[in-house]
Amino acid sequence: MQIVSIRLKAVTPPPTTHRRLHLHRGRHKEPGKMSEKKMSSSRRQHLKSLLLQIAHGLLEEEAAEAEQEKQRYMDENCPVLSLPGSMQEIQELCRKLHQQIDAVDEQRYDMESKVTKSNKEIEDLKIKVQDLKGKFKKPVLKKVRMSADAMLQALLGSKHKVSLDLRANLKQVKKEVKEEEKEAVGDWRKNIEDKAGMDGRKKMFESEA
Repeated sequence: MQIVSIRLKAVTPPPTTHRRLHLHRGRHKEPGKMSEKKMSSSRRQHLKSLLLQIAHGLLEEEAAEAEQEKQRYMDENCPVLSLPGSMQEIQELCRKLHQQIDAVDEQRYDMESKVTKSNKEIEDLKIKVQDLKGKFKKPVLKKVRMSADAMLQALLGSKHKVSLDLRANLKQVKKEVKEEEKEAVGDWRKNIEDKAGMDGRKKMFESEA
């Protein structure tokens, strides 16, 4: 049997490099991806039931702790009632109970006032947060060309018809137009033509003389 096992070991070929890399990658895959691919509906239901059981257990523990805390508070503040035998002792006990009731009422009133004040502060903060977020956005105003009459009609309503004359209150100034004497200006082309040629030279010579 030992010889057979040795032969079998010798016959099995060693894993190649590609196979080693494949095995290495398979081992180091992320567990989340593996569970997402291979998780069936039955397994999901099983996990959900486990989570619900854990949550139910935690809720039961919290309820038991709250009951113990309540019992401890009752033991500290509400001792066992021992009824006295005489009338005077009963009256003294009633006075003490009334004093305790008054003290508890004062504490309750103070707590209610604090709660009311806190609620009001919370509401104010909510309003400030809404204002900061810009919940009420200003609409984009479009430029509209309107005359003065149309603007007054829009402000006063369609029933009131008002015609506004903006030039009524302006001062009227009469301008006197003075007729200025215009100098006669000759045509420069005509002057050039007169000076050109023999006639022009003759005229220039005569004017110089």
